[in-house]
Parts: sequence; C-alpha cells; structure tokens
Amino acid sequence: MNLKPLADRVIIKMVEAEETTKSGIILTGAAKEKPEVAEVIAVGPGGMVDGKEVVMTVKVGDKVITSKYSGAQVKVDGEEYTIVRQGDILAIVE
Repeated sequence: MNLKPLADRVIIKMVEAEETTKSGIILTGAAKEKPEVAEVIAVGPGGMVDGKEVVMTVKVGDKVITSKYSGAQVKVDGEEYTIVRQGDILAIVE
C-alpha cells in the first residue's frame, strides 16, 4: 500500500535513536530518547490551504526535525510513519 499525502501534509519516518553515545557508552532501551530527526518519505502538492497559498519547501529524502508530539502516527505494512503538516517541521538537517 502506498501513502500519498494531501495539501500541505508530509509523511515522515523517524530515524532510529542512537544505541551508543559519542564516547562509546551503550544505552539501554529506557535511556534512549525519542527520536526527533525524521526522513521525509512523501510530500503533498501544497496549494491553497485555509485560504493561503502553500509552497512545499521540503522534498523526499530530506532529514527534518519535528516537534516531539506533532502529527498522526500510522502503521502501514508493518512500518510506522507520521503524517505532519509542513508547518510542524521545525528545520531541515543538512
């Protein structure tokens, strides 16, 4: 099944949290923070949203930072994705 976002929606997949720190300490499951960096999987066409023209600035493959609790989580074919509005994306990671 394929997901195709509408309007200013973006489908993202969270990047797995680091299992070790930079100094080499292995983290347990409870010590890992919820990931905030995600990869863009699909981007809606933009257009008129709430009476305003929205131009999509993110593209498929971009790494982005989102608010921790934004968007709607969906599970498709065993994979977990989050659908957010482009406005919920805080930054693009370069």
